[in-house]
Amino acid sequence: MTPPLPPSRDAARRERVTRRRRRTVATAAACLSAAAMLLAGAGILAGAGEDPSYAAEASPTPSASPRPTAAATTEPAAPAFCTDAVVEAATAGVADALAEAAGGAEALRAALVDGDASDCVDLADPTAQWALVNKQQSVDPIDDAPSVVAPATYSPVGGQLVPDAAGALDALAQGARDAGAGEIALSSGYRSYDDQATAYESQVDALGEEEADLTSARPGYSEHQLGLAADVVACDAAGCGTIYDFGGTAQGAWVQENAWRYGWITRYVGESTSETGYEPEPWHLRYVGTALAEAYVEGGYATWEDFLGAPAAADYE
Repeated sequence: MTPPLPPSRDAARRERVTRRRRRTVATAAACLSAAAMLLAGAGILAGAGEDPSYAAEASPTPSASPRPTAAATTEPAAPAFCTDAVVEAATAGVADALAEAAGGAEALRAALVDGDASDCVDLADPTAQWALVNKQQSVDPIDDAPSVVAPATYSPVGGQLVPDAAGALDALAQGARDAGAGEIALSSGYRSYDDQATAYESQVDALGEEEADLTSARPGYSEHQLGLAADVVACDAAGCGTIYDFGGTAQGAWVQENAWRYGWITRYVGESTSETGYEPEPWHLRYVGTALAEAYVEGGYATWEDFLGAPAAADYE
């Protein structure tokens, strides 16, 4: 279960949702009013076209029979995407619940791409499992700090994740173990804004800014700050390897094929550098929930941006 948000963050999120719902209701009311006026006008014009004297008969005497008019026919309006169930799920920030309320992961994606979900699904919400963070979209607020816990999975650095992601990582590690692929450990999980600043600066010192931007996010622009990203390594009896070794291990191959079953996607793959601005990182997993992860893999998507219908973000603004 996802723990309740702190009162201040929960209130802010509910206020955002309330504002969106008010806009949606206002827009719907305006559309209905305009439609009613058009239908009324159409009825008058239709009568005028049938009989030039219609205008003179617009106010018939009590004994006159009313002029028949054609009944207006309208197609029933399609239901709005932002139903109460969708709004409630979006407020909770749990991806699987939102996909279910939307009628499935593909229906949710279609609504995101078409813009139908914009009034109730906030891609910038750092507490949502579908949150988008990249070189064009920072964490908002930029110093946001989620509640995190340590997973049961071994971590040589004491890594932590938000609770749902921690549980999903434990399930992933157990799945690899049961399949005979070997042991997986958490090399890096949640990083605060300050932690990311330190990590990025060390890369700049070693590589220069241009090269550092291909391998490390600037502070405030890292998925690790969401608590939803996990850098994993392969371990054996001799110890654990580095993240750079992971792609060539049995664990790496198994994760590439099966991570989606546990709600994870490989965030930065070989063909996506021109869209994400990062070199391939087979060790960097992003938790998005099982429903969206399955749709992501089955759809053959290479970037989270593409899946959400968001623009590429290869460079900082």
